[in-house]
Amino acid sequence: MKNTSLVNWIAFGQKQLASCSDSAKLDAQILLAFVLNKDRTFLLTWPENKLDKPDEQQYLALLQRRSSGEPIAYIIGVKEFWSLPFRVSPATLIPRPDTEILVELVLEHFSDVKSLHCLDLGTGTGAIALALASEQPTWEIQAVDFSLDAVKLAKQNAENLQLTQVKIFQSNWFSAVDKHKFDVIVSNPPYIDGLDENLSQGDVRFEPLSALVAHDQGFADIKHIAQQALGFLNAQGRLFLEHGYQQGKAVRNILTTLGYENSETVRDLNGHERITWAISPRL
Repeated sequence: MKNTSLVNWIAFGQKQLASCSDSAKLDAQILLAFVLNKDRTFLLTWPENKLDKPDEQQYLALLQRRSSGEPIAYIIGVKEFWSLPFRVSPATLIPRPDTEILVELVLEHFSDVKSLHCLDLGTGTGAIALALASEQPTWEIQAVDFSLDAVKLAKQNAENLQLTQVKIFQSNWFSAVDKHKFDVIVSNPPYIDGLDENLSQGDVRFEPLSALVAHDQGFADIKHIAQQALGFLNAQGRLFLEHGYQQGKAVRNILTTLGYENSETVRDLNGHERITWAISPRL
């Protein structure tokens, strides 16, 4: 293609990505806007603009990466979550809209509480902790991850979003967390069975297995967190867990067996059970 307008480059990209993406046109627009260092409205406002040779080459290279299945977020290095821009990398999961439900639940439960201690386990990009901090700047929030690369990325996001009041550090779940009590513990832990065929499909092929897969048919980390959280939650503190769409009943049973009260599961945007929360036992 020579001296072709932006609108034609978008059409070309859409055609290239049609077989690998359900949002081929949007993907093509995002990649082209990224190459031009503009937002998508620029493409709509100036559709007859041309690409110079270096930009053409970069755009074609990005289309090739997307054609191989690489997620858009990893290609451009950014993913929006809770209307905030988060830097992402292959060291972390890509924040997903369904996880915003967990943030919404916590905010609903504690909408009028100005002083609250919260712990985010397996923070990844820092999405949950930083989204909560953006809404409740007076809350004391700690966020941990086993991956040092994830911790560095979450700290970078905290700085970029000017939410440096969140304490982010490396910890294997609770191992490096000080023994003091929290009002809320949240987590989006690994919950996929290592034999799940979905691991070989879609975006998850490019995401870190350590953040996706758990032993015991996907329940090992959920069980560990639920058990250990009893020693870190205040009486009547609340635990919020994201999990697989077929795991709601099992997670409720795990929590109830451990003595948690009022175990309840909330559905995601597709109507699937996705977030289970419960109240820690009275002393």
